[in-house]
Amino acid sequence: MAYRPSNRQRSRWAISLLGIRPADRVLEIGFGPGVAIAQLVRAGAGHVYGMDHSGVMVREASRRNAAAIRAGRVTLVRASVEQIPPALDGPFDAIIAVNSLGFWPAPAERLAELRQRLAPGGRIAIVYQPRCAGATADTTRGAAREIEDLLRGAGFTRLRTETLRLSPPVACVLAAVLGLVAGIGGLVPGRRLGPPVLVILGHVRVEERGAARCP
Repeated sequence: MAYRPSNRQRSRWAISLLGIRPADRVLEIGFGPGVAIAQLVRAGAGHVYGMDHSGVMVREASRRNAAAIRAGRVTLVRASVEQIPPALDGPFDAIIAVNSLGFWPAPAERLAELRQRLAPGGRIAIVYQPRCAGATADTTRGAAREIEDLLRGAGFTRLRTETLRLSPPVACVLAAVLGLVAGIGGLVPGRRLGPPVLVILGHVRVEERGAARCP
């Protein structure tokens, strides 16, 4: 699935919404073969961290990103979202998860935990493209509304939804973690450190709040 041209287009689009900056620390959850990891490096992230539960994917992604790993710009770890190791406690400026939200146990709890790993001003974006038979734009819109509910419930704010016109369409729900950031004369409450984001791409099967499922 990661090798579909539409998947590559989808991840490039999602990463473009992150507003990556040279000092950003980015975590990808469920990186698969490491395509988005490589795109994040090319986008200029300061350091890209990745975790995936599959040893096969860790090996493949490590081969694809070998040069960036040697250069100290990428760290890949085998782990699952419900047991994130202390090495990935953050804080991160952005968190990205590709094609994995629907497979998380208790996604609302996982999102709340990930929010705690974002730096003040961190952004979160969840990107969803249904892959079930008969999926339409209505499928995407319905799932996006439920993703918004999950994010609000996890304490994120300033939500907005963007759409990429593929077949079926892709929805990217973006939100932010507000906090204190450096300003003239000290810390200024409520401002954002640019756009840090969590992006979750692809097949979503949320088990809470009656969310749309793609088996």
